[in-house]
Amino acid sequence: MEIVDYEVFEVSPRFQFLKLETSDGRVGWGEPVVEGRAHTVRAAIEELAEGVLLGADPFPIERHWQRMYRGGFYRGGPVLMSAIAGIDQALWDLKGKHFGAPVYELLGGKARDRVRLYSHVPAEDESPSAYAQGAASMVENGFTALKTSLNGPIRRVDAPDAIERERNRLIAIRDAVGPDIDLGIDFHGKVSKPMAKRLVVALEDVDPMFYEEPVLAEHDDALATVARHTSVPIATGERMFSRWDFKGVLESGTVDIVQPDLSHAGGITEVHKIAAMAEAYDVALAPHCPLGPVSLAACLQIDACSPNALVQEQVVHRAVDAHVLSYVENPEVLEYDFGGYVDLPDGPGLGVEIDEEALRAADGEYEWSVPSHRHDDGSVAEW
Repeated sequence: MEIVDYEVFEVSPRFQFLKLETSDGRVGWGEPVVEGRAHTVRAAIEELAEGVLLGADPFPIERHWQRMYRGGFYRGGPVLMSAIAGIDQALWDLKGKHFGAPVYELLGGKARDRVRLYSHVPAEDESPSAYAQGAASMVENGFTALKTSLNGPIRRVDAPDAIERERNRLIAIRDAVGPDIDLGIDFHGKVSKPMAKRLVVALEDVDPMFYEEPVLAEHDDALATVARHTSVPIATGERMFSRWDFKGVLESGTVDIVQPDLSHAGGITEVHKIAAMAEAYDVALAPHCPLGPVSLAACLQIDACSPNALVQEQVVHRAVDAHVLSYVENPEVLEYDFGGYVDLPDGPGLGVEIDEEALRAADGEYEWSVPSHRHDDGSVAEW
């Protein structure tokens, strides 16, 4: 058996799917993309597929991974690692289908029977009451864990009312859902070190589950400074792309939850290793996943077999992205129960069956780009 063909689909709202086909007619699916840079990643996929995959046996996944990563003089970064990630997902999907087993069974078997999900808090406007209403609706729908991002932009050193606005909104959410619901607060890397120090103190009485990306990955050396100001767990990692990127934050002892993205950080092969590294440092795993059903299915495979998996991000159950499920022929495998848990997929490979006809109908509709924000003085602000 060998890989004989590949195809890439770019679809709304910001998903890119990869199809690998073998000589015996089997198909494996991956989801390689950098949000807002889909075309760039597509070029990397084509280079890797033409140079490494076509004509090759799909089963030696580790060797393929090493060739894709080490085969070029320049390594790492979001574009290459995202291309590798989607290819890696598709290779594991093929292997699982060949052996008739979920990927997690090929990685040592399951450590749990189900995975806890969290949902993002929706809001019709930026008012505290709108966020409170949105959070309450998610709890009514069965979620026991939520996440919301700081609003912005936030200046490098901002006025007290900027902090008060965030406090009022988050207090409204906490009051609406009560003390039994976990609430993650995503700084989204939009906050400078001095403001992060102030905000982690000001928001601590909301009892957050974690503070996510309190500073950008390029300022990870500041995480220790921020962490000294709070007892709330620190989470980061969505903009780290390999085990080598995570090595420093794990060794520093300042991070409590790592959040590698299965579509950015080298795929199942690499995130499985990152999860094991984190476990050795008593750090939890909560994979980043604002993408589509293949990426989520890949996350669930890693969650299944990682003892330190904590909670799983997903957007399938947000109203704005509900049509994600239109690309899946068996959406029931991603449905959650009223406690906010999803059962492990038990189908072969990644466990999701992609509706290729729906993908072909939507192909070329990808138009998403990173929102652009500015401060009052016209300077560029972080999103």
